[in-house]
Amino acid sequence: MFPRGQIPIRVLVPNFFTLLGLCAGLTAIRMAIENRWDVAVAALVFAAFLDGIDGRLARLLKASTRFGAELDSLADFVNFGVAPAIIVFSWALEDLRGMGWIAVLVFAVCAALRLARFNAALDDPNQPAWKSAYFVGVPAPAGAIILLLPLYLQDLGLHLPTLTPLVLIYTIAIGLLMVSRVPTFSGKLIGKRISREYVLPVFVLGALFVALLLTYPSVTLSVGSLIYLAVIPLSFHRYRVRAKAERAEAEEMAKEAETPAEVAGSPEEQESRENDESAESGKPGLNGGAHARDA
Repeated sequence: MFPRGQIPIRVLVPNFFTLLGLCAGLTAIRMAIENRWDVAVAALVFAAFLDGIDGRLARLLKASTRFGAELDSLADFVNFGVAPAIIVFSWALEDLRGMGWIAVLVFAVCAALRLARFNAALDDPNQPAWKSAYFVGVPAPAGAIILLLPLYLQDLGLHLPTLTPLVLIYTIAIGLLMVSRVPTFSGKLIGKRISREYVLPVFVLGALFVALLLTYPSVTLSVGSLIYLAVIPLSFHRYRVRAKAERAEAEEMAKEAETPAEVAGSPEEQESRENDESAESGKPGLNGGAHARDA
């Protein structure tokens, strides 16, 4: 692909961000072991932020490679499968011992399966363009962020006597959502092009979000996680409506394609219609002409 075995620097830039995100995920695991929950959450959020950048940066620089795709997938498993599982286990499920460990194993395995299915779906050329606006199941970065919702809520002062069993059930539920067939908004088709009058408001909203995240991280992450969970039924409904409209359009096109054949009919029906028309006009039809030649 590149002459004399040389690789442009622009090809290495997305991989640098991927490795930086991997380092952030590993740092989150270390902070969880040391019971430094705020730093662990910050490192995980930073890894999710870098994960959203590296892919877009690769497409922008035209630096997408097979190596980068494999590296990104491996980093995603560590960052959003292993790291959040270790954080949750160290924070709430360690007292449950075997049951708690099984719950985080289920979550990590679901994250791996979800990433493997996503990579396999990339090779499907028959997928309609509108389906690019949806993920199949909850994506791994979003699953990792919303998995820590109980941790955010406890940091806000919400203490429940049955918090540990709820966290166990919640961990398994989020893992199952990742491998489910529930469609969720991807946001890939949003923000590719915007009007000029919206440029400044977008910058202001982006700066406001970053400021809120840095100043009130628990509140911002809690509200964001709850909104994301609330939007899942809406995305499921929108997907079903769009899929139903597509099926109806396909059936209508199929009927239109079959209509000429149905009008023409079989050869016997065409011959019968021609004979009827000939009889009405007083001219010999196909059969009549044959009888005249025989006579």
